[in-house]
Amino acid sequence: MRNVLRRRFSTLLACGVVVALMSVGAVLRAQNFFAPPSSRNAQPHSSPTLVELPPIQSSSATSSLQSVAQDDLSSRLAELTPEEQIAVKLYAERNKSVVNVSTFETRQTFFARQVSEGCGSGVVLNRQGVILTNFHVVENTTKIVVTLFNGESYEGKPIAVDPNTDVAIVKIDAPADQLFPVDFGDSSRLLVGQTVYAIGNPFGLERTMTKGIISNLNRSIDSPQQFRQIKGVIQIDAAINPGNSGGALFDTKGRMIGMNTAIASHVGENSGVGFAVPINTIHRIVTILLERGEVVRGDAGVVQVTETENGLIPALIDEDGAADLAGLRGGKLVITVRERNGMRYRTQEQVRPEGGFDLITGVNGQPVKTGEEFITAVEEHEPGEKIILNILRGGRQIELPVVLK
Repeated sequence: MRNVLRRRFSTLLACGVVVALMSVGAVLRAQNFFAPPSSRNAQPHSSPTLVELPPIQSSSATSSLQSVAQDDLSSRLAELTPEEQIAVKLYAERNKSVVNVSTFETRQTFFARQVSEGCGSGVVLNRQGVILTNFHVVENTTKIVVTLFNGESYEGKPIAVDPNTDVAIVKIDAPADQLFPVDFGDSSRLLVGQTVYAIGNPFGLERTMTKGIISNLNRSIDSPQQFRQIKGVIQIDAAINPGNSGGALFDTKGRMIGMNTAIASHVGENSGVGFAVPINTIHRIVTILLERGEVVRGDAGVVQVTETENGLIPALIDEDGAADLAGLRGGKLVITVRERNGMRYRTQEQVRPEGGFDLITGVNGQPVKTGEEFITAVEEHEPGEKIILNILRGGRQIELPVVLK
């Protein structure tokens, strides 16, 4: 997966034409808003109103989609199939919640100062102007411009970022009546096969909607933070292309269930394999960022799990990771380097543990049934803390102490 994953949706060429049409000014400040994590000192925003995020809604909650079938639209909707009506109504209501994020990066060369442009997508979180997007969209930028559905543009001010989950939040000073926040769904209740809609700005084409299904759950993809992975990711087949990064993934009731983040492709364009960070992860991370300015988390070294009725199978764990050192029996990647005819070849193979896989049933005595629940339970603790993994091994319940890294 790592050699085909293309995360940079905010391509410079695709968005250059759109950004050129905006009057954003020619002279940019050289201050680096989003420096690499090692040099960034994120500070929490002082305004308590910024913590007003949409609540997580259960699947039984009534849809907040308002009726948009009025006048001429009503008669046109009547001509459509029920499935088409859902898509049309969803887009009419939710496209206003998705914004275009244009970025500018200033580089000083030996001869002159160069300005490069890029763009991605973002989502309105509240009427105070908090915008959600991907970290890789705004990384190392010197200026951010957010364009709303009505064409009005505002400079984005950085609040905080979390490279580990590819999350960034910025704030704009826009009138409240121009901001249409999303409603959050509950990503822990998602099922493979259910219909989803992605809205974003592929190739700078504002608020484009595509349709697909959830292809799988609990995937792991490379994080912008080196040697880290984003876990519990949603895999979708809806068309995702450069510029979609930071856009919203909706269910059929118009609730945001994820943020589109990456694609798997040899050519950097849609191949039917896209990935979205689940909304429950985003809600947890953004809440922490708005309150504290940064996220400090522990890592158990469990890269991927498979959900079963009896527990979570640790399908892949980090060699010499926290869980591995504690003795958890899980799958590992074995990398072999061979030399032939003067050339070196590198192969990798996933191997099963001797004695069979353990089943993870809980963390610190609290049951975990999904990959998301496991990640949340672990990341509530900081590096160096000890947790207890409740596991089932050979039909026996075992408490396995794990010191997080």
